[in-house]
Amino acid sequence: MIKELRNRLEQQKGQAFQIQKSLTEVKEQLTIKRRSLIRHEKAREIVRLVGLETQKQLQFHISDITSLALEAVFPNPYELKVEFVQRRNKTECDLYFVRDENKIDPLTASGVGAVDVAAFALRIASWSMASPHSRNTIILDEPFRFLSENYQERASTMLKEISEKLNIQFIIVTHEQVLTSYADKIFEVSIRKGKTTVK
Repeated sequence: MIKELRNRLEQQKGQAFQIQKSLTEVKEQLTIKRRSLIRHEKAREIVRLVGLETQKQLQFHISDITSLALEAVFPNPYELKVEFVQRRNKTECDLYFVRDENKIDPLTASGVGAVDVAAFALRIASWSMASPHSRNTIILDEPFRFLSENYQERASTMLKEISEKLNIQFIIVTHEQVLTSYADKIFEVSIRKGKTTVK
């Protein structure tokens, strides 16, 4: 009977030792996991702050360039606003026009070619933010097709100034006579009987 008790006691001592060893290993693993969690939380916070700062810079850059372009063309211009919003666990960018503190959907409510001017300015903003820059040649197909004739002259002047200041060469396909009057070189393309001629 005493021998059985001793054997059982030895078994329980062995089990207690194994449990103590496992407990020590679990505590060490827990300490490592806690440190890792703290590092990951710090890294996530850094990424969040960098993301917010990048969004602010993008907001300023995109809004500023586009609003300046709209101001150069229209006497009572819209301002472009950029807003970053969370949707479906992703950050998305909303663009809208503002005038007299009213938000306006650019695609449905702006009219007279404001979207054309904004789209052109967004291309320039996008190109200027690229690093490294692609070649400084941008091809535009009827860039101001919906712009009222009253504003074609101002849009052409703006395009010429941007070309000179940013050293960008624009290759433009257009029917607008006002726009061609600001060009350095003009090529007339015509098609007759399926044959293309360039003058």
